Amino acid sequence: MKLPSLFVRPITHFSSKTSKSHSLSFTPSFSLQDFSVSNEIHSILRTVNPMEPALEPLLPFLSPDIVTSIIKDQPNPQLGFRFFIWATQRERLRSSASEKLVLDMLLRKDNAFDMFWQTLEEVKKCGVVIVPNIFKILISGYSKMGLEEKAVECFGKMKDFDCKPDLFTFNAIIYVMISKKVLLLALAVYNQMLKSNYKPNRATFSILLNGLCKNGKTEDALKMFDEMTLRGIEPNRCIYTIIISGLCRADRADDACRLLGRMKDSGCSPDFVAYNALLNGFCELGRLDEAFALLQSFQKDGFVLGLRGYSSFINSLFKARRYEEAHEWYTKMFEENVEPDVVLYAIMLQGLSKAGKVDDAMKLLTEMTERGLVPDTYCYNAVIKGFCDIGLLDQARALQLEISSHDCFPNTCTYTILISGMCRNGLVGEAQQIFDEMEKLGCYPSVHTFNSLIHGFSKAGQLDKANLLFYKMEIGRNPSLFLRLSHGSSRVLDSSSLQTMVEQLYESGRVLKAFKILMQLADGGNVPNIFTYNILIHGFCNAGNINGAFKLFKEMQLKGLSPDSVTYGTLINGLQKAGREEDAFRIFDQMEKNGCKPSVAVYRSLMTWSCRRGKVSLAFNLWLSYLSSRPGREDAVMKEFEKNFVEGEVEKAILGLLNLDFKLNNFSLAPYTIFLIGFCQAGRVEEALKIFSILDEKNVVVSPPSCVKLIVALCKERNLDQAADMFLYTLEKGFKLMPRVCNYLLRSLLRSKDKRMYAFDLLSKMNSQRYDLDAYLHKTTKSLLYMHRHARETKSLAPG
Repeated sequence: MKLPSLFVRPITHFSSKTSKSHSLSFTPSFSLQDFSVSNEIHSILRTVNPMEPALEPLLPFLSPDIVTSIIKDQPNPQLGFRFFIWATQRERLRSSASEKLVLDMLLRKDNAFDMFWQTLEEVKKCGVVIVPNIFKILISGYSKMGLEEKAVECFGKMKDFDCKPDLFTFNAIIYVMISKKVLLLALAVYNQMLKSNYKPNRATFSILLNGLCKNGKTEDALKMFDEMTLRGIEPNRCIYTIIISGLCRADRADDACRLLGRMKDSGCSPDFVAYNALLNGFCELGRLDEAFALLQSFQKDGFVLGLRGYSSFINSLFKARRYEEAHEWYTKMFEENVEPDVVLYAIMLQGLSKAGKVDDAMKLLTEMTERGLVPDTYCYNAVIKGFCDIGLLDQARALQLEISSHDCFPNTCTYTILISGMCRNGLVGEAQQIFDEMEKLGCYPSVHTFNSLIHGFSKAGQLDKANLLFYKMEIGRNPSLFLRLSHGSSRVLDSSSLQTMVEQLYESGRVLKAFKILMQLADGGNVPNIFTYNILIHGFCNAGNINGAFKLFKEMQLKGLSPDSVTYGTLINGLQKAGREEDAFRIFDQMEKNGCKPSVAVYRSLMTWSCRRGKVSLAFNLWLSYLSSRPGREDAVMKEFEKNFVEGEVEKAILGLLNLDFKLNNFSLAPYTIFLIGFCQAGRVEEALKIFSILDEKNVVVSPPSCVKLIVALCKERNLDQAADMFLYTLEKGFKLMPRVCNYLLRSLLRSKDKRMYAFDLLSKMNSQRYDLDAYLHKTTKSLLYMHRHARETKSLAPG
């Protein structure tokens, strides 16, 4: 190819021309030809408009390095942008260096985004082809500036420039949507990407998997993980770590552990992030001994426990009330030269405060400052909550006022802790004063703040005030967005119909509208949430106002909130309390039909009420129904237990259930307590004693309420020997029963001619167990004791 005439000009010509304009920055690898091409391009940029036709002859002589240097040396950003747009049409001229340079210009120069759009409009009029890469850079720029809505708008404008997204543009916008937690829209974009015949790469899956896991969609993430491998894309360390972290967050630490093994088998070595995620997963589940064993195996692979690992272990040890070990690990951390940060101190402060050791927590605050660390509001809030939890509300308030004078101003969480503490101690008036105070100081209440005060009013029986506060949450706001959506032409009533609407908006080119709707839903402000409704429904049920509870139940669904297991459980309990048993079971059936799986608490509530009505068999069948939905329980075995119970072989049925619980490592005392108490209430004391004996033989400590019910039932049947033995069992286990049952037993013994001596023996043992007999014994009991003691003394003094 013949070179253009400019390349035969003398070097002195270029030198003098260059010195008059600006100095050019070239890499050492630049040739004389590169120098000449660059100089000519700068001349074209300054003098020719439109520049594109004049640049075309120079294409064969351009390289990515020349493109980068020209953009870097161009004093006019708009000309630099225009040249970049033109050059980027050719894939061979693209480079990460030039893209980074343009992105840096967008972020650093004033009005750079406006200039870029103006340039795009100009080149569009000149018929220049605009490639997706240009929009990818704009989207990234907006994202880095925190202008995600602009990024989505930019993506939507691509069609105005006859430009279709490519894989990298799709990845860029999906990343933006995931970062703003609008997962539905991100998935709609991904589906459109597949329809456009673009094959997702590892980066696509990494972004989406991270979003799914952080949004708690672990099952969907695992399906996408499988889809990725079916497409022939092998997971890398980053993707394995994302899934491991997601499984741990979903309380599936065992699955995460298996995936780590698979990761190692594939030749991909885990890094400290994956190890820490797995350790934290076991710690959060309270499986500390397994976490310690894992740590030892990881250390054999060269893993060194760092600050995050120590934080996980210390936090979990505090939660498990293993306070001494928590302190040992804290000391060990310093021995290993691991310096604590504010987060670790917040964990320590929270742990000490929850243990009631607020004095130690205050000393730790001082230690923090001595180490040069400034306590943040999380640290102070932990101690304030500690004071509230042990009823030291004045000290809590004093600490809040103290931090008000520092830069560490109390936040919404601080006030919420104080309001919750006041309400828990029955000081609802003071709680309301704090609520009013925070609003005056410009610290706006959160949903949790409202919920705490609404709960306080509800518990205090002040439902009118609770209702007023409930409606105040939406004062000054537009009607709920979800309420408007639910009454539109395309009704949105649940997450499925919302997903359909988002996909339709995206496919019709209204991606920005879809984004804005999802952001408004996510940023709902102080709109009452499911917890708010549950608190109020509970309040109405407690007050016996079932109609008011159901009115709220319907209202929450109109506003797009789906009732959860707590909502249904509260209504079921309220109906049972009102004697509407059939309606309660109707709601229970409706719950399952609506796709809300009844929790164990709902089953236990129904079982308890059935037992109160003497329907122990119904309670037993309900429990078998719950167990049948759990893994490891075969239908044939459950039916055998049911048959045993119906045929009166209670002992066999209970023992079979208990053995199965131990075998599956899933024992809970609660159902056995319900059965035992139920038999007592039904007057079937013999069966209740059988359950007690089975539990005792299995070294299960029977609960105090069960013991109380047995003592009362045995006394009524005049079986005072076993009643006294049951009371001795409570003394042996260190239980301290309420005065009412103690007096009932003592009076029953004292009124029995042949069992009177048991009363005095029990009194002696109660005294040794530090019962305050003077405070515990009622006047009638004291009179009987005095009378029989006096009779004994008189009898012993009588002659002969």
